[in-house]
Amino acid sequence: MTSRLSPDDQQKVDHYLSAPQHQVERQPFRVWRLLAIILCVVVGLGLLSRFLSRLVL
Repeated sequence: MTSRLSPDDQQKVDHYLSAPQHQVERQPFRVWRLLAIILCVVVGLGLLSRFLSRLVL
């Protein structure tokens, strides 16, 4: 894909992106961990709502 920026502007962008604060190593995205966390939160909130309904009724 060609850039729509002028060569001077593209050089500024490349310089900005090569700065150390933009070179953070990230861990790979783990889908199963996210699904497990969401499942735990949903089940936990469901159990909490059942517990609270027993206290009220």
